[in-house]
Amino acid sequence: MIRINEDYCKGCGYCVRACPKKALHLSAQRNANGVTPPVADEEACTKCRLCEVTCPDFAITIEEEDEE
Repeated sequence: MIRINEDYCKGCGYCVRACPKKALHLSAQRNANGVTPPVADEEACTKCRLCEVTCPDFAITIEEEDEE
């Protein structure tokens, strides 16, 4: 699961450019902070974590789903 903390995000788009599967794109809508945060396509995500390590503001985290 891709978690995006919109309070930390400044809409730089580094995560979008880093994603090899194009699982992220910038939103068309501005949030309360006036930035366009990324939107995730969970189906396309391979959990490579490139978006997470590329984000300069630590606004993205990848959470593994528990297999029970």
